[in-house]
This record gives sequence, structure tokens and C-alpha cells, in this order.
Amino acid sequence: MHIREKLAKNEAEGKTGISFEFFPPKTAQGVQNLYDRMDRMHGLGPSFIDITWGAGGRLSDLTCEMVSVAQSVYGLETCMHLTCTDMPVEKVDQALQAAYKAGCTNILALRGDPPREKEAWEAAENGFCYAKDLVKYIREKYGNHFDIGVGGYPEGADDNTDVDQLIDHLKEKVDAGSSFVVTQMFYDVDNFIEWVKKCRAKGINVPIIPGIMPIQTYASFIRRSNWTKVKVPTEWMEALEPVKNDDSAVRDIGKTLIANMCRQLIAAGIKHLHLRLNWFSKSSNLPRRKIPPFNAHCPGGPPLALAEDQRMCDQYSGATGTHHTLLVPRHGTSTPNGRWTDSRSPAFGELDAYGVGLKGTNEQNIKLWGEPKSIKDISDIFVNFLTGKLDRLPWSDSPITTEAHEIQEDLLKLNQRGFLTINSQPAVNGVKSSHPVYGWGPKNGFVYQKAYLELLVPSNLIDELITRIEKNDDLTYHATNKKGELKTNTRDSPNALTWGIFAGREIIQPTIVETVSFLAWKDEAYLLGEHWSKCHDAASPSRQLIQHVMDDWYLVNIVDNDFHRSNAVFELFNGLEIKDLNVEVAGKPLTNGHAEPNGVAAN
Repeated sequence: MHIREKLAKNEAEGKTGISFEFFPPKTAQGVQNLYDRMDRMHGLGPSFIDITWGAGGRLSDLTCEMVSVAQSVYGLETCMHLTCTDMPVEKVDQALQAAYKAGCTNILALRGDPPREKEAWEAAENGFCYAKDLVKYIREKYGNHFDIGVGGYPEGADDNTDVDQLIDHLKEKVDAGSSFVVTQMFYDVDNFIEWVKKCRAKGINVPIIPGIMPIQTYASFIRRSNWTKVKVPTEWMEALEPVKNDDSAVRDIGKTLIANMCRQLIAAGIKHLHLRLNWFSKSSNLPRRKIPPFNAHCPGGPPLALAEDQRMCDQYSGATGTHHTLLVPRHGTSTPNGRWTDSRSPAFGELDAYGVGLKGTNEQNIKLWGEPKSIKDISDIFVNFLTGKLDRLPWSDSPITTEAHEIQEDLLKLNQRGFLTINSQPAVNGVKSSHPVYGWGPKNGFVYQKAYLELLVPSNLIDELITRIEKNDDLTYHATNKKGELKTNTRDSPNALTWGIFAGREIIQPTIVETVSFLAWKDEAYLLGEHWSKCHDAASPSRQLIQHVMDDWYLVNIVDNDFHRSNAVFELFNGLEIKDLNVEVAGKPLTNGHAEPNGVAAN
């Protein structure tokens, strides 16, 4: 049944409808577990579910498979996201045909994020420029078989903050043949209601469905709000700020805030709520710890995950529209759903399902990080982040926090020598769970953590580094290049990185290091670096330098399993030097940690 018909039916019966949003997980186990949760959530009676589409169709095959299973196996009315970005007509046709064969009759047509290039964004060859073009194409080819929805932006979009102009664009999408609107997340109900009135005044008379993102942790709530630039009511911050380090209290208060928000929407005449959820099973009420302190962030599937006995069983995330990826600052924030969950979790691999991408425009990023021409220039960027002169990196969307102070000098020395640290944490030996920096979980407990370091290392030094690691029986590691050539001494077994001891509970191991999640994160870590390189012109030294690092350097993580010390992971690098640190690229890329003879100019 078409979504517009579902909405009309609910309204005629005086019902308020709900719908859920899912995204394709990164692992086979995650997919199967998500199917199990889809089956269970069928009992909640959603009017429909929708399934997101990776940028450029990155997970398109899995999206199509999930649409087919949800529609034909579980009997859930399904809406498939479909984006234009980097999508030639042939690929769009394949996706539409797959949806058609699966019995799916609803499409959410989106433009998606433009490619990360400095040049003006253009459609893929034989592709589409805007969502309205995709809407027209679907209508022309399939008539009324598909009900077509589009995205709406009550508080502006990433690349356009002019709300009134965006309403005009929304009208064009509706006139092109779309029959319902799903909005970007928001928390200011009054602003949303006024926006709806403006839409109606412009002649947009199709159903407008509000996209609602519940609150699970303070850190993820703040990140989403900042990245999407939505207004947060003052009273919300006043309620959440005092309990920001207590995840359970944040969830309890968050549930009340979101419930009241939904009541306001219903009272204002909104008859359907679209929930982008991180659902927790009723039995899953254990506390979740802060993210270990990291000097930068990897917004993919980092090697740390919730342990199996601690994973959140029913997690769902989603998004609609053109968004950049949601990044997690890895210095003293709460463990998010998604990438930090166990690799078997259906939510694993997508922090908030916004897809992978670098925050900020090309111009903004060049202004922030400059135009590096040598490894020394890149290391200076990392050093500036560590000293608080920069508030973000390509792998970190939040400033460094106090959790890194204990190892800050070691991190500075390492980055000054050209080793680029992505994340790290010091060892912690039994501090109280109420500790202002390292504490987590219920009161009157004790928490522990192992020293951890993740960084980028030139390929010509990786063998020597591994030799040093393997001489110490207390150290375990993973190392991989962009191609996925893995080196490890872990035997593929999960390794508890943090744990807590609380009265009346079993030992809680909320974060682990495991191979499958490290490899999933690897893809996104390198993609972020490539996005950074593409902020610069194709022929520029900066583009070539950053791309060289992505092509040649290894992503490495190291765990010191002796949790009484933090220095052993740093001592590994004593005497290990990157040559030609100050050599600048001049039109040709570096090779194997050295510059091409005819392509460099010394400082």
C-alpha cells in the first residue's frame, strides 16, 4: 500500500501513525540480527519502515536486499531511500527494478551529499542533479506504481541555510510528483509548526512527516544537534546538562522530553511520527561508559565495540536527506550506538546512519587546516588539535578533552615526529565510577581501562613496528592498509578494553577491540582521509600528499594488556623515524615515505 494511503487511512480512523527507519549494517551477523528485530518490531504496528541508502549507493545492494526481505518475508510496508549522488541512470534503474520486484511501492527520493570535490558539483554521467529530477524520472518511468516521498528541512540544510528558498525547492519536488515529505530532525516544535504553516501557504499540501531523533546519550545528542545545526530549547539543555555523565539519567530525561515533543506535535495536528531510533531491549538497562579518551575520532567502525554480554540488543538508527556523517569525539564522551556496538549488532557500522563523510565545506576545511605540502605540515595540524588550537580534525568532530591530558605529552611527541594519532587512551586502574574524568556507570563502583593507541604509520616502517610489538607479550595489535591487508597477533578474539565492577552486578565489559569492527572502521577511516584530500584541487600538492598518506600508510591499533601502565605503547616508537618529514610535494605524490626526486622542493 502507498504511504499516502496509509496516512489517509490512519487519519480517517483518528489514529496517530508511527514509522521506523533502518540502515544497512556492516556485517553479516548484524544484518541477520536486524532482520530478527524487524520481525519483533512488526508487533509495534508501524505504518511503514524505511531503509536508508549509502552515499553514491555505497550499500545499495544490501539496501535492495533488506527492502526485499522486509517487504516479502516480514510483511512490513517498506519505503526505500534512493539518492542521486554519483548515481548514473543505469544504477537508479537497477534499484527501482529491485524494489519493484520485491513488491515495494514507496521510494524516498533524495539528492544525497555531493562528492567531496573542490570543483562545482555535477550530476553523474547520465545521472540527476536534484531530487526533483529523480522524482520526475520515477514518475515518467513507473507512473503511479511508486509513492514518492522527499526530504524537508525546517531549519535549513548543510549547503543552504535559507529556509524560505528550501521551501520553494520543496514545492518544486512536490510539483514534480512527490506525495509526502519526511523532515530532517529537529527539537524546536514551535519552529517546526511555523515551518509547516509556511509550506502550506506555498501550496505544499501533501502530508508532512516529522523526523524525530530520540536521546540516548548526552554526547550523541549534542553531536547531532551541532552537525545538523538544529535549535535545542534552553529548557532541554538545563535538564540534560546536570546529568550528562549519567547515561541512564540522560535516557530517562530524554524520553520525557521527546514524549512531550510528540504530544505537542499531535496537539498541533500532526498525525504521523517518523522515528529514527536507537531502541534498547527492555532487559538492556546496564549503563554504558564514556568513550575512551582519544586525540581524534574515526567516524566509521572503530576497533572498539560493546562487548557481546553488554551490547544493546535493539538498536536502530536512521536519517533522511543530505547529511554528513555523524562523528564521535573520542575524548570523554559517552559510547554511542552504532559504530561502537558489537559487530554483531544490527546497528554496527553506522553511528547515526548519516553515511560517511567529512564535515564542512571544502573552503571551510581549507581555512581550518590550511594546504599541507609535507608530512610536517600534516603533523602540525594534529599537534594544533592536541594543544586545543583546532577544534576538529578529519577524524574528529569535537575538541580534545581532559581525558587525554595524562598522555598528552606522549601524543604531542609522537605527532611532532610525523606519526598521526587517530585515537588513544591511558591506562586506568580502579578509579571510582564517580571520577569526573574517567568515571562511568552506577555510583560506588570502580572502573578500569587498558592503554590504547591508534595511529597512521608509513608502510616502510610497519614491519619494524610490528617486530617491536611482538617482542612484548603484553601487547596486541591490528594493522591494515587501505587494501585491507591485515596483520595482527590477536587470533581474532575480542579483547576487553574497559571494564567496571559494581555492587550486585557481574563485571561489565562495555568496550572491546575486535578484528571485524576494526576492518569495518578501516574502510571509513581511509574514506574520510580521501574526502579531506578532495577538498583541494586535483592537481594540487595538498591533494596528492593526503592521498599518498591514504594509499601508503597503515592504520594500526595497539593495546597494552597490562592496565597498570600507559607508557609502553609510546616507547615502541623510540628511535623509529619518518624520513623526509619536511619534504614538500611539488606536483608529484610521495612514494614509500620518500619523495620522488623530480617532484619535491625542500623547505
